[in-house]
Amino acid sequence: MTGNLGEHDFVAVTEAAAVAAAKTMGYGDRRHSDHVSVEAMREALATMAIDGRVVIGEGERDKAPMLYVGERVGRGAAGDLPVDFAVDPLEGTNLCATGAADAMAVLAASERGGLLHAPDIYMDKIVVGPTARGKVDLDAPVEDNLKAIAGAFNCAISALTVVVLERERHRDLIRDIRTAGARIKLIGDGDLSTAIAAAVRGTGIHAVIGTGGAPEGVITAAAMRCLGGEIQGRLSALSEEQERRLEEVGIEDRDRIYTTEELAPGEDILFCCTGVTGGDLLRGVRFFGDGYRTSTLLMSLTEGVIRFVETIHRDRNGGPVFFY
Repeated sequence: MTGNLGEHDFVAVTEAAAVAAAKTMGYGDRRHSDHVSVEAMREALATMAIDGRVVIGEGERDKAPMLYVGERVGRGAAGDLPVDFAVDPLEGTNLCATGAADAMAVLAASERGGLLHAPDIYMDKIVVGPTARGKVDLDAPVEDNLKAIAGAFNCAISALTVVVLERERHRDLIRDIRTAGARIKLIGDGDLSTAIAAAVRGTGIHAVIGTGGAPEGVITAAAMRCLGGEIQGRLSALSEEQERRLEEVGIEDRDRIYTTEELAPGEDILFCCTGVTGGDLLRGVRFFGDGYRTSTLLMSLTEGVIRFVETIHRDRNGGPVFFY
């Protein structure tokens, strides 16, 4: 981002949320894990010299006391940088509560209007990395998309790994992927982290397909803008309440497929995520006697940089640091 902010300012926000959540790992209380991560992220945002606005957050104001959609964050002084935020203080609350892999703290930031204000409903999605960008179509049969992805990677469909949320609604999708011959990685939660992994070479993930949260789709789009990957998404209402939400925000075209650039149209996008529990993309928070170590992925569309940041946070009065 421009202005007087440094990359460290954003890294510090996701680090704070990740560390707070990691301290509750395995407690079995996902609501508590989510609560402490939200509180920590909100407090960290409050110290920034920005005029911030949450466009993707923990829900609407009457349902979420912290980091709700529309909440103003940051110092908000005259001359401070206007920034829109899409935040997920704890992506994978169940993962953290059970100590499973791939929980992380996430934020995306842009200039005003740079991130779509998607209603808190579902979204049909397909996500691929730079290699298969422009080769897939959300409306195409699964087999056709897998053939296109395999062609882009110059490999057989049987060499592909596709991530799918393990949900009843994906029964037919899973059958079609298996019939086509691709491998499947079924996950219980955390489709955002695996979507990012699909755009990073070396993770072994080639695509993410299925229906997940629309807010997470916007955050994924911000990451794809920085990584050169692609997401296509269609808003999907799976209940009467979600139908009402679509009407409330004035979305009439239910068949519209949103592109990466429509979900995250900003020109000054920054994406940051810090691992809570270790996974395919990032290591989790590691505690030692006098501090802790964090792993963060930081990306800037404007600067064209992708950084993996390892940080050791040490008690100033503590003893020696042990690396692991």
